[in-house]
Amino acid sequence: MKNMLLRKTGFYIRRTILYIFLTLLLVIFAFPFYDVFILATRDLKTIFSIPPPFTPGDKLLVNWGILFEQIPFALNFFHSVIIAVLQTSTVIFFCTMGGFALAKYNFKGKSFFFSFILLTLMIPPLLGIIPAYRLMLWFGWLNTYWPMFIPGMANAFGIFLMTQFITTTVPSDLMDAARIDGLNEFWILLKIGFPLSMPGIAVLGTITFVGSWNNFLWALLMLTKEEMRTIPPALSAFQLKAEIAGQGYGAKMLGNALAIIPLLLVFILFSKKIISNFLAGSLKG
Repeated sequence: MKNMLLRKTGFYIRRTILYIFLTLLLVIFAFPFYDVFILATRDLKTIFSIPPPFTPGDKLLVNWGILFEQIPFALNFFHSVIIAVLQTSTVIFFCTMGGFALAKYNFKGKSFFFSFILLTLMIPPLLGIIPAYRLMLWFGWLNTYWPMFIPGMANAFGIFLMTQFITTTVPSDLMDAARIDGLNEFWILLKIGFPLSMPGIAVLGTITFVGSWNNFLWALLMLTKEEMRTIPPALSAFQLKAEIAGQGYGAKMLGNALAIIPLLLVFILFSKKIISNFLAGSLKG
């Protein structure tokens, strides 16, 4: 009885220490996001005051006015949403199609293609940016939205991820049964491949959306007109204007805070689905 009481006490002590540790981690990682929203409501003087502010101020509308007067922020925000949605949709469709082919079909050169895809993953993306820029220039796609999603809509990482996922989650027997029922290969992909690959698609979609939303260098090279920019280069241009004018740090933080909101929404919408589907998959395994 005494030993049982000691074990139970030790269990509760360890659990309490674990919860305190996890709470501290949560505070440390969440504080930068909280600070961005706090600074968005402050002026230049209070932002750099000592001690720094930890509560909301009363300059939100002032910062809002500065931000939307200096750059077409609403238009830039809209462009970022459209481009991120287009890129995410195309990457999910084409990478799932490519992964399905490599995972479930045998054809000549399959090993070579898969090895080539793995090889391209090892090449730093910055090495190809100048040839890619010249190619877009040759196509006449500068200051258009085509280069923002077409070149990357069948990327090596997505195909590799979906190949690995579909190999273990889509049973070949189920595909054979569908063929007997009269479905062609494209409908097998739509009716069986996509539904059974939803956890992998959710992961790929989240990674792609975040990458597209935060894409700075490629957007800076392709979209040079102010009214066509996406959020990252638009905020960078705004920062330069604000530094020259000696103001706008609060407005810059407001822009960052608004830019974070879609990423938080994507995380909130898909994180539960990703975790639940992976847990279900592990239980089945």
